[in-house]
Amino acid sequence: MADQPTLYERFTATARRHPELSALEVGDRRLGYAELAEQARLAAVRLVAGCAGRAPRRVGVLANRSVAAYAGYLAVHRLGATAVPLNPGFSADRLAAIAELARLDVVLSEAPAPGLPVPVVLADAPADPADQAPVGAAGPDDIAYILFTSGSTGTPKGVPVLQRNVSALLDHVIPRYELGPGCRLSQTFDLTFDPSVWDMFSAWGSGATLVVPTRSELVRPARFIARQRITHWFSVPSIINYAHRLRDLAPDSMPSLRWSGFCGERLTVQQIDLWRRAAPGSLLENLYGPTETTVICTEYRLPTRPEEWPSPANGTVPIGEPYPHLDFLVLDEDGLPAQEGELCIRGSQRFPGYLRPSDNPGRFVSFDGTRAVIHQEETVGPELYYRTGDRVAVSGHGLVHLGRLDQQVKIRGHRIELGEVEAALRALPGVTDAVVLALPDAHDEPGLEACYTGGEQDPVALRSLLGDLPPYMVPRGFTHLDALPLNPNGKTDRRALAASLTEGVR
Repeated sequence: MADQPTLYERFTATARRHPELSALEVGDRRLGYAELAEQARLAAVRLVAGCAGRAPRRVGVLANRSVAAYAGYLAVHRLGATAVPLNPGFSADRLAAIAELARLDVVLSEAPAPGLPVPVVLADAPADPADQAPVGAAGPDDIAYILFTSGSTGTPKGVPVLQRNVSALLDHVIPRYELGPGCRLSQTFDLTFDPSVWDMFSAWGSGATLVVPTRSELVRPARFIARQRITHWFSVPSIINYAHRLRDLAPDSMPSLRWSGFCGERLTVQQIDLWRRAAPGSLLENLYGPTETTVICTEYRLPTRPEEWPSPANGTVPIGEPYPHLDFLVLDEDGLPAQEGELCIRGSQRFPGYLRPSDNPGRFVSFDGTRAVIHQEETVGPELYYRTGDRVAVSGHGLVHLGRLDQQVKIRGHRIELGEVEAALRALPGVTDAVVLALPDAHDEPGLEACYTGGEQDPVALRSLLGDLPPYMVPRGFTHLDALPLNPNGKTDRRALAASLTEGVR
């Protein structure tokens, strides 16, 4: 095995050591490591057959929360190929666009998928058990997976993550969270959300079990955790809010839980206190990381005594310190190191640059030890820092997340470029201009609110016309205006819009 094992090498090493241990539990199905490896082999056989006997280079996985999804993901890596998760909830047009942008060779799907520009192999297609699909020779610098984030131009941006990027992550988290046989990890994330990689391969790289809740179980996590004896929980913080509303977080209701991690959106002190009371035996961590820095790149462990918890002015739990093998800068608007500013990251987890090199200019900085300069070239070297677009402050408890510098937001853990939603609205008949804001509702849950000009339209019709967007990108409210307010510089006054919507002025 190489010094930097690939994702599949980590899985097979565990399968050799612990073939009978439970690797995956989905509903009533339990698969040991040897059985999951066999399911992955058969899926690889199907993929090779679907590519006329050749091993594919990039494979779309159009499945979620099923044995077929996880076996298919492993099959892609068995072949030494790149996995490109596709959400079955996406529209046919969006799936086709991603397939073309990713240059997929084939898609493995649980159901027929008409309209895709590449061959589709059904996950339950016949496969000859005697056939031996090849085991690819992926290396540390090969692309492990590609995820597509929301793009401001209306076109998704592809984020390729290398095998060595994920290795750096796993080498840190597996020992940190004391993972190994007997540990039972939740899988709350869809495959199109990169924390799913953390769950899958920190489990399969250590001999732990990956336990997949259903959608209904996600909103009642305490019941799921207690019934399935979960030891390690990882989710977006909003799950805490849903569970609290359903009275699912009774004190001491999660006795098996040893570790709890939250990421994807702000974690408030109130949320983590609710969770602590339900899981008093669990260590608690707030985690942060853009897709471009491979899932997670900072960590903050709360003290075991609540009276020792920090209390930042914005009420959120700090995101803490970057991983020790990463370098970071906090830069002000002039590119100078500062106590508050944009967080920039480089190191072994930083991705190599966007799938389209034209997306790279402006997203990285070089630093000469005194001042940072924005990198405007398409080529990206390892010496460059990735600009996260997140505003942070340095505190005695590490970094505190203050918000986004641009118009990119996270809703229920999904990263959304508001410009993409605005572009979709402007493309609709009768809409002249549009602004989309992320605002809290009466329960302090963030959601998208749209303001538009042109002819006044039925909100239900607008939602229907935006059906090509993923559901989490469709605004929950639409406000018609005669004109968008402008600030003294002649720019759209987003603050004024946010204030009027928050106050209920329509």
